[in-house]
Amino acid sequence: MSEKVSDYGKKAVIDRRIKFRHIQCFVEIVREKSMKRAAERLYLTQPAISKTLKELEDILGATLLNRSRAGVELTRQGEVFLHFAEMSLASLQQGLDGVRQVDETGKTRLSVGSLPSVAARLMPEVVKEYYDLAPNVTLRIVDGPHGYLTDRLRSGALDLVIGRLGAPDSMQGISFMQLYNERVDFVVRAGHPFLEDPDLHRIGEWPVIYPPEGAAIRPLVERFLIANGVGELPNRLETVSGAFGRVFTRKSDAIWIISAGVVANEIAEGRLVRLPFETALTSGPVGLMTRPDTDPTPPARLFGVALQNVIDRLGL
Repeated sequence: MSEKVSDYGKKAVIDRRIKFRHIQCFVEIVREKSMKRAAERLYLTQPAISKTLKELEDILGATLLNRSRAGVELTRQGEVFLHFAEMSLASLQQGLDGVRQVDETGKTRLSVGSLPSVAARLMPEVVKEYYDLAPNVTLRIVDGPHGYLTDRLRSGALDLVIGRLGAPDSMQGISFMQLYNERVDFVVRAGHPFLEDPDLHRIGEWPVIYPPEGAAIRPLVERFLIANGVGELPNRLETVSGAFGRVFTRKSDAIWIISAGVVANEIAEGRLVRLPFETALTSGPVGLMTRPDTDPTPPARLFGVALQNVIDRLGL
């Protein structure tokens, strides 16, 4: 009897040779359906990720994936293992989130990423609303370009991100719930000489502050300019910095191409002027981004309530 119990106990112990990297690599390969793309997502070389998968298969004594030039395909054993591997990663992520959401004082913490247009237009009101609902939560706001924030969301460093819907390849592994639509504006300082004859084809005569590579609005701006026959802009400065854009535009003859939300307050107060171009083609969805494998925590749910209340109040 004692031998059977001992044997059962041995079988119940997870093989210690299986590491987190094995599970992560296997799941990422399946999600990407490609060894090469999975390696890029995990910042590994293709030989390294192939070696990791081979180690896992050797430990399990089973082939999990069939490889071919067309990509990879799960075997029967792979389908079974994938189910439990994804559950393991999801459970681990929930544990990490739980640790991150409690700071050193014991207070619950929520980390939110915000693109510049949202940070300027919405976040001050949302934070005020949120603290009425959850006064004991430590709120951390991080702003930055789209790619930076979505990468941090995937890694678990951020709990939520609010911003524009990006290109399909930049949104992999992210859930997006649309909140409202936002256009791109072309703005200048009050008294700018371009206001006397605002012809879109002449914007190259002045410095232009342009969205950089990786910015969610860049493809929309490029499409808009091409559709209107505007060629290369010779004097172009690329940045996502709202602080720099505001100061430089007010103190120079620059034309700033930027999401409407970033400069909504400055336009309302007369510090900047929107050029009268029809930019409906640049309109795109702004929404709440989360990780699909993680259930929202109570603080995250309350933040969503505060966010929606502010959007409704502003009529966006």
